[in-house]
Amino acid sequence: MRNSQNPMSDEVDQLLLNAQLRDDLEPYFDESVHLLDMRRLPTPTENEFLASMLAWERAPVLPMARWFDPELVLPHPDTLADQTLHELLWDTIEKLYSQRIMLDFTDHLSDRQLYCLIYRDILPSHEKKVDLPKNYLHWHCLDDEDDSETWLRFYATPEARKVWEDETGQTAPAAEPAPFPRTMPRRPNG
Repeated sequence: MRNSQNPMSDEVDQLLLNAQLRDDLEPYFDESVHLLDMRRLPTPTENEFLASMLAWERAPVLPMARWFDPELVLPHPDTLADQTLHELLWDTIEKLYSQRIMLDFTDHLSDRQLYCLIYRDILPSHEKKVDLPKNYLHWHCLDDEDDSETWLRFYATPEARKVWEDETGQTAPAAEPAPFPRTMPRRPNG
């Protein structure tokens, strides 16, 4: 709690919190904590970083479907008509976002393809559930290294396309609008 009448009190509170966080992190110490000592961050910033490290270390590794209560179970895609699948897809996207799971690079996938990806790859995937308000898990629905053609066609900036051409000596495929543009939920600014 910040005491506006006594700024020294806040500094002392921050130093005490820093000591507690460092004590709690001691079993997990590695080079990232030692890097902090060399950087000289303001104590509140360092405390935020230490708290995020501690949350990461303590976070359970769970299938993403089990991040939900009750567990998020979707019907098999083959059992769904297109309109039902579309509605269920958007309901699922919102549910994923409610757990701070954001889907990136989705505009090259049809609704059915994206639903199948969520059903087959995302929900069963074991990930650390870090429970911090500023922490978002970004799931890339495209591997730009394994599928560089799709990335170059639909997502790469002109600068990234030029770098790719310089690095590979190849000509990038023509850039074009993605076939299934979506406005996905995004992290709030701030």
